[in-house]
Amino acid sequence: MKIEGIIRTFHDNAREVADSISVDNLSEMETFADGNYVITKISSTKIRSVIASVDDYLTDLYVADGICGEISSQNTDTDLDTREDRKRCEGYNPDKKPESV
Repeated sequence: MKIEGIIRTFHDNAREVADSISVDNLSEMETFADGNYVITKISSTKIRSVIASVDDYLTDLYVADGICGEISSQNTDTDLDTREDRKRCEGYNPDKKPESV
């Protein structure tokens, strides 16, 4: 049996969030931005793998959205270098403690 699903979430900074979390995708996952949406396709033959992957993905998504959103909101208030902030956001690693912004 093949299990397939799509998770679609709205974000003000979807491309940055998608870039941040796609590095953690397993071989049966694909994440990309489409407009203001982050879309992740998941497929597997094992239900436990899908459940574990979705659980990890949602945690990573929550953290990446918070970090990227904070960087984005600070860029509207100050003259921070957007390219450097985007690099920090795209380099998001869920196992690494986030740098203070």
